Amino acid sequence: MKLIATQKGTLKGGRQVAVKTLSAQSTQGVREFLNEINTISQVKHQHLVELVGCCIQGANRILVYEYVENNSLDRALLGSRNTNILLDWQKRSAICLGIARGLTYLHEELVPHIVHRDIKASNILLDKELNPKIGDFGLAKLFPDDITHISTRIAGTTGYLAPEYALGGQLTMKADVYSFGILILEIISGRSSARSNWGGTEKLLLQWAWELHIEGRLLELVDPDLGEYPEEEVIKHIKIALFCTQASANQRPLMSQVVEMLTKNIRLNEKLLSAPGFFQDLSRQNETPSSIKKSSNDSTTTNINSSVPVTITEITPR
Repeated sequence: MKLIATQKGTLKGGRQVAVKTLSAQSTQGVREFLNEINTISQVKHQHLVELVGCCIQGANRILVYEYVENNSLDRALLGSRNTNILLDWQKRSAICLGIARGLTYLHEELVPHIVHRDIKASNILLDKELNPKIGDFGLAKLFPDDITHISTRIAGTTGYLAPEYALGGQLTMKADVYSFGILILEIISGRSSARSNWGGTEKLLLQWAWELHIEGRLLELVDPDLGEYPEEEVIKHIKIALFCTQASANQRPLMSQVVEMLTKNIRLNEKLLSAPGFFQDLSRQNETPSSIKKSSNDSTTTNINSSVPVTITEITPR
């Protein structure tokens, strides 16, 4: 399913909405469209985008969402610095917490549970008060209580894919936890996980963050445009991101535990922290930052290199 356009509209009653027009180019695309409708229509939460209605007629596929005033986190955080949106530490930490609460609802409070599968900056929308809302449920999977994982084709966005999912198609809720950890790093650093030249060499954002952690230099990760910030609190957020991105899914926390870490004065047991899983899209190693920027929102399944464990696997493209 390919996005053609998203436009602002107004319903008869005066309510402003966002109209998402999609092209139906394949049977799979139609299935994903219907999946998004069936999933999000049952979900109501302050940190999840509300589906207002839909239209399916011939080749036309249209979703009508609540209108979210400040577009995506991706645009506010990683887009042009000419934007009027100022993301200070208070706003960034609130965005982290809001996303965590939204995922907690999907994973643990909603029945059946839902794994989003595509948590990334462009799928987080910001309302007029910069409260985050998780959107785009086109890849979501329902997760009954009586199963531990789902074996499925790999879908999602390079840079956010968890090791066990990208390498073996083993999907659990911990795949979303991993993506959330990557998102925290992007929010704090103001840098994109799609690029692979951070730290002065060919490093992914997560790889660079881990090296800075080992060397005791985590504050070098912080966005220079952030302004003043509480150093201990920022370091704690980065370490929570590292807990979320550990290579072994079993070692990652539940999202409800992440919310506790973010809201309570909990001392993190760093002895339990192990190396994260790193991935790099081999087909895009030689891309320039501008070309990566242009395509960083695209869902993709490609050859991926993992350094924990050290292996190369080929994933069949969709």
